[in-house]
Amino acid sequence: MTSAETSVPQRDNIGEAVRHLVNNYSTKSSSIGWLMLASILVEAWDLYAIGFVLVFIREHYNPAPLALGLAAAATQGGAIVGALFGGWLTDKLGRRIMFLSTMAIFIVLALAQSFVTSIGWLIVVRFFLGIPLGSDPATGFSYIMEFLPKGQRELMGNRWQFVFAVGSMASVGVVALLLLTGMDHELLWRITLGLGAAPALLILVMRRNLPETPVWLIRQGRFREAKQVSLSMYNDPLEMLPDRDIQVAKPSPTAFLADLRRDPVRWRASLYGWIANFCATADFQTFGFYLPVLFAMVGVSTLLGNDLILFCLYGVAAVSGWMAPWITTKVGHRGVGILGFGTVFVALLAAAAALYAGWTSVLPFAAAVMIWGEYLSVSNCMTISTVVAKPEYRGTAGGFSYMFVKLAAFPSIFLFPTIFTAIGQANATLLVSGIALVGLLAAIFILPEVYGFDQEG
Repeated sequence: MTSAETSVPQRDNIGEAVRHLVNNYSTKSSSIGWLMLASILVEAWDLYAIGFVLVFIREHYNPAPLALGLAAAATQGGAIVGALFGGWLTDKLGRRIMFLSTMAIFIVLALAQSFVTSIGWLIVVRFFLGIPLGSDPATGFSYIMEFLPKGQRELMGNRWQFVFAVGSMASVGVVALLLLTGMDHELLWRITLGLGAAPALLILVMRRNLPETPVWLIRQGRFREAKQVSLSMYNDPLEMLPDRDIQVAKPSPTAFLADLRRDPVRWRASLYGWIANFCATADFQTFGFYLPVLFAMVGVSTLLGNDLILFCLYGVAAVSGWMAPWITTKVGHRGVGILGFGTVFVALLAAAAALYAGWTSVLPFAAAVMIWGEYLSVSNCMTISTVVAKPEYRGTAGGFSYMFVKLAAFPSIFLFPTIFTAIGQANATLLVSGIALVGLLAAIFILPEVYGFDQEG
């Protein structure tokens, strides 16, 4: 690289090349988009598998309630760290190196949790396991927003909850099958947690030849590599760029928020993404905590019965996640937020009313409607946050937004059981409906329509 800083003409060339790439091409994009989303399945597996086997971990180690809660929530705590710093590293080190490294680290730690010798070690391993899980979505959405064209990138991004639901169904199904075998409970929970390494290894193998995004290379001044990748993928040599690398001033990550504030549309869209990520996670994690309690109220009292009903509910979630992109084309991002959070709010009010009145037969139907709305409401939060971000801040934007998912998940999983016990089922359900109402109001009054947003260079 030259020692000179970026000149004004060079900055113009960079902006022109980035806009040219992100607003024109779609070659190979669908397969790359699905590969980016595949890692969400790994996170879904780990998140829900631990919930299904906690009862067996308790049998084996007999931990204090606080320790058991930490074992479940530790991954979410680690993911807060991973989301914040992983997004920044995605901008600093590159999308490709972060994608490969996060899967490699996850494989090692997923296997390690199967061999822990105490509840304390399980908590420690699961905390560090959360770091790559928290980092990975920021990298994946950066790839999607930089490889896919306008319109298509948003639809692909909105499919992430479909993949999440499939991962949830897979974890429920595997636990149910293992229960049917009569397997020793200690072996069952160790195998269940360690199995997450299998899809992670497959994803790592499939990613090994994935190129760096030309957008990131351009923003780093690595023009020769960017031109090679663009020529290979799009048959476009990016003639507007010189055939030599240059030194480009690197923006400070602390300037990310200040940069957002300069554009009211980008600022309001990002603010909605943070609020919606927090609200959607909080209302689902809290309501999901006592779903087994509600099932018991309507006569389902076995672990296998709970698993089978949850499998059906996540099937509803998968349908919602699959339909989200199509719904986006009809009502836009703002309409998706209003429809999703509005459905969750109404379903939770119905569930609360049923609990107050003792109409337990209503609860499974309310749960199904709630989950359909939940997966719709959260489908576009990460998409919105990353599609409006400038390329130099895209990883940081994705990580910062995903951090709000984990900021909601950790206290919800760890603390809500105490709240639930203190105020009762009906009051707890009414409380959770208030969280959905906040998301609904944010969609109505904060979110501008950004479907088809023209990315900047």
